[in-house]
Amino acid sequence: MSDLNYSLLLPRADQMPRTIAERTRRIYDAVASVYPVSTFFFHSKAHQCALRHAGIQNGMRVLEIATGSGEMFRRLVKANPDGKTFGLDLSPNMAARTQNRARREFPEAQSHCGAVDVRSMPFCNASFDAVVCCYLFELLSQDDIQLTLREIRRVLRASGTFSLVVIGQNVKMFNRIYCVCGKLVPAFWGRQVEHAVPDLISQAGLRVVTNRFVRQTFYPSRVLVARKH
Repeated sequence: MSDLNYSLLLPRADQMPRTIAERTRRIYDAVASVYPVSTFFFHSKAHQCALRHAGIQNGMRVLEIATGSGEMFRRLVKANPDGKTFGLDLSPNMAARTQNRARREFPEAQSHCGAVDVRSMPFCNASFDAVVCCYLFELLSQDDIQLTLREIRRVLRASGTFSLVVIGQNVKMFNRIYCVCGKLVPAFWGRQVEHAVPDLISQAGLRVVTNRFVRQTFYPSRVLVARKH
């Protein structure tokens, strides 16, 4: 029996902070079936890099926040078949698709997904050996990034690792295009935060130990791995 309380994975309306736009959840619910295309063309190399440096070992308790279409989550489950791998996403459709596919591909693994606002996670302190997050912080305000980082540090065990993938900011033409897209559909694209996150990670009590730039097609990503003090 899973030690995850599934009743906690269904947050009540009065528990949900209102600073994440309801439009964001609706948009990602709507694109859940086609979102894997963008992951395949633009994100998979960054996912590989993050997994390579995350220190995931079989038998761990691993958490991914903002699972999206589940491409990274399946990598984590495959790397941790004898451990427990948990995933959270604000979009119920994304979480359900991630859960269903992971269980089809790895029926013997203990993998669990739920729709949760990651700024208030239903886990005890020091619950996980590793936490992974890909392309979420672009959708959060700075205050919400700080709140999320505090939650991540809270659920990490001593010396646990936090692996983060964000959109890169060192390609000028891409930056211009992304800025336009962000203004047109802010609930989907958000804005770039690569330059701000290292300091925010340090302020949360995590020490950055790996910093890598990855580019796939024309899409730049930054991979950061931090360790809990």
